[in-house]
Amino acid sequence: MACAHLDQLRSIRPPSGQLVHREECTLCFDGQDSPTGVDVCLTCFNGGCLDPERRHSVLHFEKAHHPFTLNVKRKLKPNAQRVEDEEPPAKMKKLAIAEEREEDKYERVLTIRCWQCEPAGGKLISDALQDPKIKALTDGVMSSLSSARQSEVKAWEEEIIPCEHTLTLQQEASGPIPASGLAHCRSCDLKENLWLCMTCGSLGCGRQLFGGLGGNGHGLAHYHESGHPISVKLGTITPEGGADIFCYVCDDMKQDPELASHLSTFGINVRTLSKTEKSMTELQLEHNLTYDFSLLSEDGTALEPLFGPGLTGLQNLGNSCYMASVLQTLFSLKPFQERYKTSYTTAHQRACEKLPAECLECQMCKVADGLLSGRYSVPSTRTSNTASGGVDGIRPVTFKSVIGKGHAEFSTMRQQDSEEFLTHLVQTLRRDMHKFKSQGFDLHGPTTIFSYAWEQRLQCSDCKKVRYVTEDADVVSVSVPATEKGKTEDGKTVYGDVELLKCLGALLGVEALEYGCPSCRKTVHALKCVFVPLPFLAVASVQYVNSAGMLSRQMKFATFPETLVVHAKKFQLVNWVPAKLDIPVILPEGDVLEFTEKQLGKGIQPGEVELGEAPPPTPQFNVEVLMQLVSMGFPEVRCQKALLATGNESPDLALGWLLEHSEDPDIDAPIQAPSAGSGAPAALPEPPAELVSMLMDMGFTTMQAKKALRQTNNNMERAVEWLFSHPDDDGSEAPPPTTTSTSEQTTKTLQGTKDVPVRYRLKAFISHKGPSVHSGHYVAHIRKGGEVGWVLFNDEKVVRADEESVRELKKLAYLYVFERV
Repeated sequence: MACAHLDQLRSIRPPSGQLVHREECTLCFDGQDSPTGVDVCLTCFNGGCLDPERRHSVLHFEKAHHPFTLNVKRKLKPNAQRVEDEEPPAKMKKLAIAEEREEDKYERVLTIRCWQCEPAGGKLISDALQDPKIKALTDGVMSSLSSARQSEVKAWEEEIIPCEHTLTLQQEASGPIPASGLAHCRSCDLKENLWLCMTCGSLGCGRQLFGGLGGNGHGLAHYHESGHPISVKLGTITPEGGADIFCYVCDDMKQDPELASHLSTFGINVRTLSKTEKSMTELQLEHNLTYDFSLLSEDGTALEPLFGPGLTGLQNLGNSCYMASVLQTLFSLKPFQERYKTSYTTAHQRACEKLPAECLECQMCKVADGLLSGRYSVPSTRTSNTASGGVDGIRPVTFKSVIGKGHAEFSTMRQQDSEEFLTHLVQTLRRDMHKFKSQGFDLHGPTTIFSYAWEQRLQCSDCKKVRYVTEDADVVSVSVPATEKGKTEDGKTVYGDVELLKCLGALLGVEALEYGCPSCRKTVHALKCVFVPLPFLAVASVQYVNSAGMLSRQMKFATFPETLVVHAKKFQLVNWVPAKLDIPVILPEGDVLEFTEKQLGKGIQPGEVELGEAPPPTPQFNVEVLMQLVSMGFPEVRCQKALLATGNESPDLALGWLLEHSEDPDIDAPIQAPSAGSGAPAALPEPPAELVSMLMDMGFTTMQAKKALRQTNNNMERAVEWLFSHPDDDGSEAPPPTTTSTSEQTTKTLQGTKDVPVRYRLKAFISHKGPSVHSGHYVAHIRKGGEVGWVLFNDEKVVRADEESVRELKKLAYLYVFERV
């Protein structure tokens, strides 16, 4: 029987700029290549699967009531299969981001379903594609840039713009440079990686870079000698006027709109040149793709590929290994598995008001299903994939698009720092969870396992009064001291081993502060300590002497986290750029950290006197202007109010204010200073509407949003933190307390546990290879249960880790994740 809704189908317009999810389901990783294909909604172009258990296409119809879908299935053509099985080229020829022509590589089967006719599974309309209007619609769907590819292209489009130094470049008079002058560096014999100074024409070699590209830094040395800011890399200049241009002042790649004219000063005609060297972007990409973190054991045999639930790899989307290593680590933790792989998943997907491709919670559920179900952890059918451990892995394109949206760094395809991404993901998940408060979902979620608080104790060196402050945290960042041990044959620095416990101990350093003591009423020196507890600290207090007198300090944990994340900072600044150092870190015996009651903070103790809040500052007035106003016959209190209202500088503005407010009923009332500890004036200004709206979009009420902004001086980031630290505050503007005492602070709800003793065992660690956080490669090692042992997750490669390599790589880890046991 024919479909009775064809006229409605003919009226649908083809996509025009919208994201078309035709590659895979937006709620799981079933796609065009799965047996049932992917259903593309012809109204909103969402992708849904027809898997009999997940039924995401059915779920979409039940929620959105969009009547028609286009089912897309594909398979490789025989000749394309042969090309697919061939070995890839040994070297990357170019960095090209362009849509592949699917029609050249795949055979496609298209069918249309009407869900109004059969809501349970969609009725096939066999002859619909014969209709010209419907055919135009489906052609538009298939010819549009797919959502996955569109996200990739947008992320790759790193915007390189001119800077003031390229726009105002002043060139010194110079004639044509002879060919011999462009043959090698002026200070050494290097003939590649050469940079031409755009001011004077001096040619210098670049810095030593990843991938073995040689360089002695003579171009940088020339900048330090001359101050000439702009250089262009020879070999990257194209006839169209493109090239790698670096500004040493901005320390970044820039664009020179007048490059052809500037090069002609030195007799260089860009129209006669051709690109002969790789650009910095190509070198970066090639370098990251060649890291394998040794998939061979100590005896040279290939490590065993692993398959099954929890053993699925993540394809590299282009410098996305930092994200893959963090996701693999998070989903190895039980709270994340339970949150995103239970009945909660379906409940949320039904209640979610967004399209799945725009919902972070939906995408976390999708990644969890992809990594934990085992459905996508199967040997690859492509022989060319044997080098990757024999699997294809899943592509978290939609997740990356959602988590990186609006972020200056994580929305790009550049390499990023894994610790920064972990922090960003945890904070974003917490904000996102608040949107579902009205739906009854758990707002805390699995991120609370990282939460703990440390206790800080301050004591005045004169009056001996104390103050305790607690602060929430998620990650413990420790500096790893560098001690040079020697050099390798190729000149690489070797660093001595450092114990993790000693790195933690470095955080116990004392810092001298100068502040106005509210008790002594004078400026004194104090010492502040931020504590990360150590098992070997048995004493409760230590005495220190500084120039201001004696100081006692105590260091304690306020609470302990369920999962302790330790960030090992192994960097030093070289020309204000962080350079990574391979410093071996030695973990305690058995990879176990232990803390006892001696390291648990208990707040103010009997016999200690609490240090109160500093008194509110007395208003200061411009004496000269004040006397001018008083001499005109105005009362002094009115003149003071006028100065406070107009900036305390201009007599004309103050006079205008006096004339305008002379009839105010409280004009002669004494000036009321703000109460101590209020942190805000008596008047409550209205926060910016756009900031209020942004907080309301996160699920907070208007009153809550306005109060948070007032409390934080309209600082958006601090306002979000304030809201999450005051979950029970309804936003009403009750008068604030005059002081914030230590006893009141102890009533604050702190995440974490006070149960002691507490022991942590290493669950996972993320390692990094490369010269800095913005290059190189990240991988994760995760301890699995049973006989599996340690597993190496290297993008899509998942292999059983060699015990010897685990011992060595553990020393060079960047992030350590300890589970409470």
